[in-house]
Amino acid sequence: MNAPDRARRRFIGITAAASALALTPGLLRPAGAAPRTQAPAAPEPLSWRGVALGADAELRLYHPDSRVAQQLLSQSLAEVHRLERVFSLYRADSALATLNRQGYLDAPPADLVRLLGDSVYFGQITAGAFDLSVQPLWQLYADHYSRPDADPAGPAAPALRDALARVDYRAIRITPQRIQLQRPGMALTLNGIAQGYITDRITELLRAGGLDRALVDLGEIRGLHTPAGPDAAPWRVGLAQPQSPDQVQAVVELRNQALATSGGYGTPLDLAGRHTHLFDPHTGSAQPRYRSVSVLAANATTADALSTAFSNMSLEAAAQVAKPLGASAWFVLPDGSLRQQAPG
Repeated sequence: MNAPDRARRRFIGITAAASALALTPGLLRPAGAAPRTQAPAAPEPLSWRGVALGADAELRLYHPDSRVAQQLLSQSLAEVHRLERVFSLYRADSALATLNRQGYLDAPPADLVRLLGDSVYFGQITAGAFDLSVQPLWQLYADHYSRPDADPAGPAAPALRDALARVDYRAIRITPQRIQLQRPGMALTLNGIAQGYITDRITELLRAGGLDRALVDLGEIRGLHTPAGPDAAPWRVGLAQPQSPDQVQAVVELRNQALATSGGYGTPLDLAGRHTHLFDPHTGSAQPRYRSVSVLAANATTADALSTAFSNMSLEAAAQVAKPLGASAWFVLPDGSLRQQAPG
């Protein structure tokens, strides 16, 4: 894993659908808004597309002063690059890569301390279904399927047990002064939450800069539109069908909320597509329960973490976690049917 593999993106369900509906009135702009030719004084968006943490990314900023919009865009991109130097698995000089290599990190960046703390919290409320220490499982499966004679059933049981012995979010000691991995051979991945965290940081930056309308898509999608309230027009985002990513299965409205999708179909580890990067931290299985899981939450960090965790949780267990957080979820079942859970 020396370079980003954009096939590992978990967000194809959102972004592919959004692209497919890009010409549909109301998508990725306030629903019900008049066409641009009928919208007096509506500012043109300042758009940027690129890659962040190995995922396709997009920013759309609306501001009547193009100079202010350009300044906010430049600040946002600088913040994205700064946080990549903290969270990236693909940069040898990142704080996360250094922690994995050494097993400890002194004077860690505040963002890393905060996000690891958030990750432990999500591990606790999901009974370990979200576990940032599954990186040994990724390495095991990647090494296994890199061999030409690899068993299509997956790694051997002894190797799987050895990897699982190094997976436990509770074995991470986190203080502002030092982060310590307390089991030999442990390694962390923030791929199930970092994109959401960066999305939130950029949204906060734009709001603090006076922007009241923006779309932030850094692997997760968060819509900014103020003033908030029941009459505020939402952003509309499409969810793709896992087996046909150019087809939309549902449309979700964002009212100053965030949406994240986890789907193993976008990141197979083997040629047959039987195993994905969505590991069950309890069993080491790389075969999630669902074709995809999408979560709508108040912020992208929560949506990202829950969509990852719910991929290996029962519908009943996921509902118990989502309800107190006010989150909604969409599950594409193995037969292709869609099951929606509302927080009410």
